[in-house]
Amino acid sequence: MLGYYSEYSHLYITTLMICTTLFFAIPIFVAPIAWARLMRWTIPEHQHLAIYFGRCLGAFILVVEVAMLRSATTGTSFTYAFDILFVVFTLMFVVHVYGAIKRIQPITETLEIGFWVALFIMNILFYPHASITL
Repeated sequence: MLGYYSEYSHLYITTLMICTTLFFAIPIFVAPIAWARLMRWTIPEHQHLAIYFGRCLGAFILVVEVAMLRSATTGTSFTYAFDILFVVFTLMFVVHVYGAIKRIQPITETLEIGFWVALFIMNILFYPHASITL
């Protein structure tokens, strides 16, 4: 199953990079409070800390986007970008499951659990090789 669609891995990572940059990284980095409202979060009266953490999160997402951009445009570190995505998708799954169990997040965040599982599976299917070498 690993790398079943590996011949399309370049298209997958390019599409993923464009979508996540436009809908997650840039909005969270530039306007974290507006993005949070869109995701149905309750916004506190004092927003400075939320803005700070939102921009920090956006900055780290942009780092992942750059790794995908480098692999998509140069072909270097291609499997490394996929490996980074495995870690990101796994940790985001854990964060969202925890929030759902504790009931401390809006429904939009709980629904994202399926999104992270789907991305993890897609990462497996589009992995550029038939095996992972550690």
